[in-house]
Amino acid sequence: MTMAGNLRKVTGLGRVGGLRTVARLARRRPRVDLSHPARSPLGSSVVNCVTYQDGRRAPVGEDLLDTVRRVRKHGEGFVWLGLHEPTAEEFADIAELFDLHPLAVEDAVEAHQRPKVERYGETLFAVFKTVCYVEHETLTATSEVVDTGEIMVFVGQDFVVTVRHGRHGSLGPLREELEADPAQLAKGPSAVLHAVADHVVDDFLTVTDLMQADIDQVETDVFAENGARADPGRIYQLKRELLELKRAVVPLGRPLLELADRPMRVVEPEIQAYFRDVSDHLLRATEQIAAFDELLNSILQAHLAQVTVAQNEDMRKITAWAAVIAVPTMVCGVYGMNFDHMPELHWRFGYLSVIGVISAACLVLYRGFRRNGWL
Repeated sequence: MTMAGNLRKVTGLGRVGGLRTVARLARRRPRVDLSHPARSPLGSSVVNCVTYQDGRRAPVGEDLLDTVRRVRKHGEGFVWLGLHEPTAEEFADIAELFDLHPLAVEDAVEAHQRPKVERYGETLFAVFKTVCYVEHETLTATSEVVDTGEIMVFVGQDFVVTVRHGRHGSLGPLREELEADPAQLAKGPSAVLHAVADHVVDDFLTVTDLMQADIDQVETDVFAENGARADPGRIYQLKRELLELKRAVVPLGRPLLELADRPMRVVEPEIQAYFRDVSDHLLRATEQIAAFDELLNSILQAHLAQVTVAQNEDMRKITAWAAVIAVPTMVCGVYGMNFDHMPELHWRFGYLSVIGVISAACLVLYRGFRRNGWL
């Protein structure tokens, strides 16, 4: 089968009814949302395939290969191909068409990559970790707070290929926002790369703001009157989820600085200024995460200190009651020896005197411990 035929098979877009379906959907401007497990409504991993000229949608060809040829023939505009969790077979001919490096293709298909930006010849390959806050009624020791995914972006002179992994982070709304600003979209594929980076970082800030409420609730519970009885598992769970968020946010700092400062042919100089703004937002998210981490450490240490204090108080109470009980135990132990010659053994008021002495001694001990805060 020829390369064009393979592309038609991969994208589900044959010459008979092929990308005409995409063109029809493009005119309707559907809002594609893949937050559910179902695959693309186009029948494969292809979410959308659109051509842009001067920042506006342009007619597409009969298939993906024809669409790319048209763009390269006119020498203006670019193609934006969106994919969702493609298989290696589905991505093979697309990679050949756009001359994507095999290492980058492998990363895009396998996912589970560290945020990074790499250059392969005239193509830029960027990996972003996406995050989503998982709603929950009450935080428990097993609650999922942060869900992560990935977005890979291939950027060339006349194309953008986005590969998304995960059940959140749909780029449909982002595409609509870009199309509402043709002047920005007319700056080329690097404008899409900036929009994706800005979208991802904005989600970082949203998740950190939502996690603030969970951390505040845990802090309130720990410093409440019965804070020693708070479940420490919730603190550890928040730290684990915060670590997941940290793995998505912190490694992105250096790639964004490279996009903002290093000259790259596929990134317009004007767009680089926008990446500096995204880098500033990322720095804010990084600082918030670091602050949350320190706060959770402090909360955990405070909780452990409260538990220790509570245990010490319990031990003091046990010790005090043991001392009080020791007095009658000692006296009764002495009189239980059954000796014939014992003081006041046959005295009429001996029993009452012993009981009185025991009661007085216990009362003195009790008041002393009570005054010192042991009871």
